[in-house]
Amino acid sequence: MVRPMKARLAVLGVLLAVGPAWADEVEAKLDAVASVHGDAGAWAVAGYRMGEHALKTLGLKRGSFSLAVHHQSPRTVRFACIADGAQAATGASVGRLQLSFTEAPLEKLVTVYSNKDTGKAIKLRPTAAFMKKFMEVPREKARIAGREAMTMSDAEVFETVP
Repeated sequence: MVRPMKARLAVLGVLLAVGPAWADEVEAKLDAVASVHGDAGAWAVAGYRMGEHALKTLGLKRGSFSLAVHHQSPRTVRFACIADGAQAATGASVGRLQLSFTEAPLEKLVTVYSNKDTGKAIKLRPTAAFMKKFMEVPREKARIAGREAMTMSDAEVFETVP
């Protein structure tokens, strides 16, 4: 469970240590997630972080029509939030026929990012530690948890699925 005061102090310490420009970048990314999802909670931020990583790995830019994103997860808000985060990061959407969702059990949770031109793909999912940490965050603490998730390392947030 996220301890609100401890989490706020940890994030504040990181932001003060790296400076205001980085803090502004974090807030801009949280706003990008919120513009698609309505809020910038940890689960949507995880999808955003995975989407950013996938674009770099696949050599694509945000908005590329060469990208396909397929998210599979339980039909539960926290897990489905990942797809909205992926949309915020990549520009893929259902209307552009690039983003799809399939209901699946938790043990099959994965988001697959594919470059349709090259056939290259990467499969990502939140780490077990991330899922444990953010499983029960109350909705009113979403932005605080999202800010913390945005400042964590990639390895703390997600992992590649073989």
